[in-house]
Amino acid sequence: MRSIIFCKRTIKELLRDPLSYIFCLGFPIVMLIIMSVVNNSIPAEAHMDIFQIQNLAPGIAVFGLTFVMLFACLQVSKDRTTAFLTRLYASPMRPVDFIAGYTLPLLIIAVLQAVINFVTSFVIGLISGYTFQLFHVLLCLVALLPTALLFIAFGLFAGSLLNDKAAPGICSLLITAACILGGIWMDVDSIGGILKTVCQVLPFYHGVQAARMAMQGEYSQLGKPFFIILIYALVIYTFAVLAFQKKMRSDLK
Repeated sequence: MRSIIFCKRTIKELLRDPLSYIFCLGFPIVMLIIMSVVNNSIPAEAHMDIFQIQNLAPGIAVFGLTFVMLFACLQVSKDRTTAFLTRLYASPMRPVDFIAGYTLPLLIIAVLQAVINFVTSFVIGLISGYTFQLFHVLLCLVALLPTALLFIAFGLFAGSLLNDKAAPGICSLLITAACILGGIWMDVDSIGGILKTVCQVLPFYHGVQAARMAMQGEYSQLGKPFFIILIYALVIYTFAVLAFQKKMRSDLK
């Protein structure tokens, strides 16, 4: 019950911020439209599949989740800076109530963001002559959940350790890394050398791959990237919970 009350408070705080609508909902859609226009200007001889709507839609969905991370870190760091959490620490709320109170609203926003992205992609697909299959879209939503949890965990981790001025800078670096090394804007599989190895070691690449494989119905290959990103998400989330608990204990002293 306590976590539900805290969830409602977190949702209200997120909805009061107009940047939530601009970056979490508006900006990914703008990028989706721009990249679709770019794809139409690329000659077929170039064989650039990455910007085709069936690949672009899941990639932009992952891109949108990076902004959920940013708002997670901003919300936690702002609550710490204003001593809001310090006052709540004296209440009967447990650490799990705080973590759930931040995580659940952000997961809801992540799912809504992905749905809006896919609805927009469906319209673009109709214009360009591609039709999405509903089951593949639903499967892609499921495949995106570990990635959403991963980015929320990164946000909670940064927000727990850093103040509201330093935390967004770290998250901005992670957004850049996810876009470049995750294969959202470039075809990682077509490059070689150490850069490809680095991309495949980091979790972002597997999150994008899982979403794209689910959207294209590649069931036989979906398991590996899905479980890799799930393991990464659970590990980072565990670190985030431990960091929050440690900060909570230090603030109570």
